[in-house]
Amino acid sequence: MTPPVVHSLREQIREHIVDGIVSGRWKPGERIVERRIAVELEVSQTPVREALRELETLRLIESAPNKGVRVRNLSAADLEEIYPVRAGLEQIAAELAAPRLAVDCSALEPHVAALWEADRAEDGTAQVRHTVGFHREMVRAAGNSVLLHTWESLGIEVFTALSIRWLGTVQKSYAEEHEALVQAFRDQDPDIGVIVKRHVLGCAPRA
Repeated sequence: MTPPVVHSLREQIREHIVDGIVSGRWKPGERIVERRIAVELEVSQTPVREALRELETLRLIESAPNKGVRVRNLSAADLEEIYPVRAGLEQIAAELAAPRLAVDCSALEPHVAALWEADRAEDGTAQVRHTVGFHREMVRAAGNSVLLHTWESLGIEVFTALSIRWLGTVQKSYAEEHEALVQAFRDQDPDIGVIVKRHVLGCAPRA
């Protein structure tokens, strides 16, 4: 891997580790060696340590005295816990964003178009990226920075990817479901918050 650029060092290291966990390079219970990552990426151990601390906050890894850092053995129940919290936040976001999205859904539409292609190609990586991108734009449209920050702090992309790749959680049609949400915004459906909440809960893995 090309060493991360300085202006986003910690973020790129974090993504490198996340990609390794999601792809199976580091399996549940396996140790992640801070020094080894620093050598591999040709960086100091400090930003690696910071990135690992963030991932521990997300409960993706865990550390213990004299045992180092390991990938958590996440179960379906662990992954499922995030969805009611996310659903509540997105219900609020949808209700706040509804007036704006009723007029202009252009931020959501590219993700739906990309999801149609990802569904046809059965491209799991693209399905995760554009599903999360769609929901991020919806939350952003709410115009509430606290809500967006809280949503981002849940690590949505990581847990969506893990749900799909570790547990085989797959929606019938990512594009179809998200296109239906766009239509609900355009139609100014008064139940849009409940519709979005139901959609998110329907994506949760089952313990």
